Amino acid sequence: MSELTGRLAALDTERSRPELADLDERSTAALVELVTAEDAEVVRVVRAAAPAITRAADVVVDRLGRGGRLVYAGAGTAGRLAVLDATELAPTYGVGPETVRALLAGGGGAMSASVEGAEDDADAGARDLGALRPGAEDVVVGISASGRTPYVLAVIEAARAAGAATIAIANNRGSELAAVAELAIELPTGPEVVAGSTRMKAGTSQKLVLNALSTVAMIRLGKVYRNLMVDVRAGNEKLRIRAARIVVEATGADEHAARQALDAADGHAKTAIVMLLAGVGAAEAGERLARASGRVREALRQ
Repeated sequence: MSELTGRLAALDTERSRPELADLDERSTAALVELVTAEDAEVVRVVRAAAPAITRAADVVVDRLGRGGRLVYAGAGTAGRLAVLDATELAPTYGVGPETVRALLAGGGGAMSASVEGAEDDADAGARDLGALRPGAEDVVVGISASGRTPYVLAVIEAARAAGAATIAIANNRGSELAAVAELAIELPTGPEVVAGSTRMKAGTSQKLVLNALSTVAMIRLGKVYRNLMVDVRAGNEKLRIRAARIVVEATGADEHAARQALDAADGHAKTAIVMLLAGVGAAEAGERLARASGRVREALRQ
C-alpha cells in the first residue's frame, strides 16, 4: 500500500460503511429514507460549526468592507458549488466578479465535465490565484471534502504568501487544509452512503456553509434592508416586477409610485427606497447611500 493510499483510506469521507453492504439490494423507499435521514444529520454538523462560521463571516465582512475581494477555490463538487455561490450573488445582491470570484480546478470546462487530474495540479492552483493578484485586503476560502486536495492547498498557500486572509472548509478533522489556513471550518459529515461520493453529505454541508458566509456578509455590508434584497437592479421583466414588489414592501408606496421611483433610480431598488422614505430625488438618495456605505437605515438618518 502506497503512502497516499493509506492516507486516503484513513479519511472518514473515503471510508465504506460495513452496515450498508446490502445497499444495492434495498428498495427504493428504503434508500430514500436512508439518504434523506443522512442529509438531516448534515444540518446538525453545520450548526455545530456555527462558531467557526461566525468567525469566518466576520473576516469576510471585514475584508469586503475594506474594498477587498472574496475568492473561493475548489475542485470537483466543491469547486462547482463555489462557482454557483459566487455567480448567484450578482442577481441577488448586485455583487459581481470584481468582488466575489471562484477558482475551479480545470477551469470553466470543469463545471459540466470532469477534468482528469485537475485537482492534483498544485501549480495550476498557484497560477490561478496569482492571476488575480491577491493582497492583504482579500480573503480566500479553500473548500475540500478530503482537506488535502493539492489544487486547493496551493491556492491557500499562495494566498497566505500574498498576505490575504485564508479560510478552510473541510469535511475531515485535522486536515492539511485546516493546518495551512488561518481559520478552519471543519464539517465532519463522516462516511457517505455510497463510499467516497462526497457530492452527497460533504457537498451538502459545503453548500450550506457557503450560503451562510455569503448571505451573512451581504446582510452585514448593507445589501439587505429589513429582510429585502434591496441591491437588486431591475435588468429584465422578472427583476423589474421583483424590484417593484421590494420597493412597495419597504416603503408602503403603491406600485405606480414604486415603479416611478425605480425608473428615476435607473432600476435600483435601494435608491428608490431611500427616495420614497426620505422624500428626496434620485441624486440625493444616491449621495446619502454613498455616505452611508450603502446602508439604507443610515442613509435615512441623514
